[in-house]
Amino acid sequence: MASETDFTKRKLWGGRFTGSTDPLPMGNSTTSTRSSCWAPPRLRLSEPERWRTAHPIRLFGSTYMHEFNQSLKYDKRMYAADVKGSIAFSKALLKAGILNEHEQQEIARGLKLVEGEWEKGEFKILPDDEDIHTANERRLSEIVGKDIGGKLHTGRSRNDQVATDMRIWLMDETARVEGYLKDLLNVMVSRAEKEVDAVMPGYTHLQRAQPVRWSHLLLSHAQSFLNDLSRLRQLIPRVSVLPLGSAALAGNPYSLDRELLRSELGFMSIGENSMHAVADRDFVVEWMQWASLAMVHMSRMAEDLIIYSSAEFGFVTLSDAYSTGSSIMPQKKNPDSLELLRGKSGRVFGQMAGFMMSLKGVPSTYNKDLQEDKEPLFDCVDTIAAAFRIAEGVVATLTIHPEKMKAACTMDMLATDIADYLVRKGVPFRETHHISGRSVALAEQSGIQISDLTMSQWKELSEHFTDDVMDVFDFENSVEKRNAIGGPARVMVQRQVDVARKRIEGKEINKLPPYTSVTVLRCICSQALVCVRAITSRHTPSPAPDAIDMPEYSTLPDFGFLPELDAYESNLLQQAQLLDAMAALDREIASLRFLLADRAVRIVVSTVRAE
Repeated sequence: MASETDFTKRKLWGGRFTGSTDPLPMGNSTTSTRSSCWAPPRLRLSEPERWRTAHPIRLFGSTYMHEFNQSLKYDKRMYAADVKGSIAFSKALLKAGILNEHEQQEIARGLKLVEGEWEKGEFKILPDDEDIHTANERRLSEIVGKDIGGKLHTGRSRNDQVATDMRIWLMDETARVEGYLKDLLNVMVSRAEKEVDAVMPGYTHLQRAQPVRWSHLLLSHAQSFLNDLSRLRQLIPRVSVLPLGSAALAGNPYSLDRELLRSELGFMSIGENSMHAVADRDFVVEWMQWASLAMVHMSRMAEDLIIYSSAEFGFVTLSDAYSTGSSIMPQKKNPDSLELLRGKSGRVFGQMAGFMMSLKGVPSTYNKDLQEDKEPLFDCVDTIAAAFRIAEGVVATLTIHPEKMKAACTMDMLATDIADYLVRKGVPFRETHHISGRSVALAEQSGIQISDLTMSQWKELSEHFTDDVMDVFDFENSVEKRNAIGGPARVMVQRQVDVARKRIEGKEINKLPPYTSVTVLRCICSQALVCVRAITSRHTPSPAPDAIDMPEYSTLPDFGFLPELDAYESNLLQQAQLLDAMAALDREIASLRFLLADRAVRIVVSTVRAE
């Protein structure tokens, strides 16, 4: 190690400087020399020489400024990304003629040894190590010698180096977080598919509203997470932009092949402006904004499960593995896992908002303020990764209580079904809404359930009520009637499950044709037939055939034009297949256009270089 007074060689940037940074020693003022040397600000300003001589030059590890400035304590987690970027940079230096074959191989060998030391926990941090970049380069020079190791930083700045390391690290972490999110979604979708029988109250304003399926509720939260998954994937191209080769701000002077760097490091594109590339932290902000929204969704799901797990509801019970007890009340079983998920949403949002305040006043290119990007980003990534794992465990192990869900359903939740009943009798909806509201009021005044009203009372409300009104008071039937896309009927829950699985696999549904399940198409056709019959014969339509156990057309009334509907169904299927094929062709064309444009640019660049 360089001598204590040989300051200019103890830092990679030390050549221009003649003395150490703030030499005030760390430690308690009663045991350090700080208190005896302290002077009022006016004396310090007027006596710079006194201060220069009053404090001895000390190792940087023992000074306030070094501790304030250094980032190795938290950016060391990027050691693998730094090694990866440096090996790729050495290959670019080899191609540019800065390194020879032997030097490049030695650098690559040394960097692999450095990476191994980090992996095994054997890397020895020295007091002067400022960040992961200087620490790795210092150790590399110790392994391969300064004559070789000292060439690695040719044409490279820590400005483009740190930006590259962060992007490499974040791309790897994004893949890990995506995997955890997919695991959570798979658990939610699987439970929704298996527990489709459970019917429960749906709530608006935390008041019982209409019956839905437990699966429908679970999939409503899954929809939010599916959108988060889509947004996370959309972030990747904006994270995967190569800054390396931009140097400090004005670019590389050695005709460095940045396309080689892009290929070696797996980036999707190259930063087109060196000043922007070294200072751009939009990818950090955008990732934390994504995490903030995803944690909002996590918090809302946690809130629902906390409420439904309370004794007042009792719809679900959390497993002991994700609950805790009370230090004073033995009976308590607290949903701490969910409460922590709800609470950590504020933490993630706070990290994002805090860094945006740091970023807003930074002038062009790199400034040290940007060092404040790492800790909030690291914390956001760690927090949301852990949140997805915990949420997966909570959802996978909780127990639902369908009997309590059903018991919580009250007949007044079917008031809308009463209105729908009258609509099918030909009464305008606004009038049926009023009549249904009167029936609810009458039941409340009588102290009974709406289903206990007598037929004479129904007749007083409207002459359109007949004995079949009692068929309305069936929660399962109410849910099954809501079989349009997005509804809680069994067939539509299954559709949600199928679509969700495709999106988890990465098959985004951009141009979704009519649902092509034969069961659903036949359900639609049969309902269309019932409506046609009602219109043509001008009498009350019979209920639509069951959407689950759909009978064959031969069991339906013979209207004389079923062959035409068969042909229409076949045409719908052909159109859906054609749309799928067109979408695939669009993707192929877009890919070919990109490849052709890329090839054209390479040819132009090669031609210019040859000339």
